[in-house]
Amino acid sequence: MTETLTIRRPDDWHLHLRDGDMLRAVLPATAAHFARAIIMPNLVPPVVTFAQARAYHARILDALPQDADFTPLMTLYLTEDTDPDDVAAAAESGLVHAVKLYPAGATTNSASGVQNFDSIRAVLERMAEIGLPLCVHGEVTEAEIDIFDREAVFIDRVLDPIRRATPGLRVVMEHITTRNAVDYARAQDGTLAATITTHHLVINRNHILAGGIKPHYYCLPVAKREEHRLALRAAATSGEPRFFLGTDSAPHTDANKLLPCGCAGCFTALNTMSILAQVFEDDGALDKLEGFTSLHGPAFYRLPVNGDDITLEKTAPTLPAQIETAEGPVTVFDPGFDLKWRVV
Repeated sequence: MTETLTIRRPDDWHLHLRDGDMLRAVLPATAAHFARAIIMPNLVPPVVTFAQARAYHARILDALPQDADFTPLMTLYLTEDTDPDDVAAAAESGLVHAVKLYPAGATTNSASGVQNFDSIRAVLERMAEIGLPLCVHGEVTEAEIDIFDREAVFIDRVLDPIRRATPGLRVVMEHITTRNAVDYARAQDGTLAATITTHHLVINRNHILAGGIKPHYYCLPVAKREEHRLALRAAATSGEPRFFLGTDSAPHTDANKLLPCGCAGCFTALNTMSILAQVFEDDGALDKLEGFTSLHGPAFYRLPVNGDDITLEKTAPTLPAQIETAEGPVTVFDPGFDLKWRVV
């Protein structure tokens, strides 16, 4: 029986850090385990320009614990007014590693996102030329489309046409939630990859709705049927290099989660590695955990793997139910089962 597991230090290819007091409160949880993370740009106001990305990068470094070894990989928020030259300069600097596409209104702080996809054609063409990845929040936002169908419709109506119109564009389908997305990713060439979150490997829509509404399980994209969760588990544990970890860890205070119209997001930065070790062990795939967390992402983003390791041991971790911030408590995601692995 495996009692310890040593792997290359992992990266998080989709992370929300927020700003100000919340940034300072949640950043240590990520920096403790992860060497790098793709930082989401949906602040208020959003991180649209290279200059804004530099300023946000500086604030993140300033908030790091003194002994932390962590590199934020910045992104730009794509708008219909984004300047292709500014994007190219940001990529050339080595500071910005992707551009993020939010369909307008799809998720938290996405009001500045794209409505007219023809308006971003020049930016996407420049990104294809220089090899800069496009990270997509893959949901349509039309009110008549059922929320549980929005990812599948996005693939057909938006993603596939964009890729066909922009050959060579490198795309990350972020936080996929459906068998449709898994199947689509598997059918594409090496210019497309997909991230999978910790929480979508664990919960389905019953966890949110059955027996009463559970606000701390509400996320966007929303969790789907069990058949989709199982497809995500099979993809994550398959060892296929096109699938890798992007936690989408998204802190909101309990006060904001528990509103009549509460915020979407699960805060998983603190316990992701413990949860994943349990998931991969349960599925007989502990030998695939390193690929999913530490190898596949760097390969797609054309970065070296981390030089240091982390070790997990078969010991129940001691984790708080909440973390305290100056804005109020943030509840840590509860996977609904006892954790048996901890990072040492």
